[in-house]
Amino acid sequence: MMPMLDCDAVMRQLWDFLDDELTPDRMEAIRAHLAMCERCHPHAEFERAFLAAVAKARREPADPSGLAARVRAALAAEGFAPA
Repeated sequence: MMPMLDCDAVMRQLWDFLDDELTPDRMEAIRAHLAMCERCHPHAEFERAFLAAVAKARREPADPSGLAARVRAALAAEGFAPA
């Protein structure tokens, strides 16, 4: 069994986790950490929503001037308000 990861280790590997590029053991360790960590979980959910918003924006017709607005709208639809 892999020891519990700390927040710094999880944040350093978050993008690889979201891209499903880690070993199954490491994926499970990060998943377990995110399930119990009040600090890391919201950050991971934001990053997940960001990736989904970018993917959705890429599927829409190419309009570079509107990409930022589409990403913001998609993030708002997921419940993330601009800072």
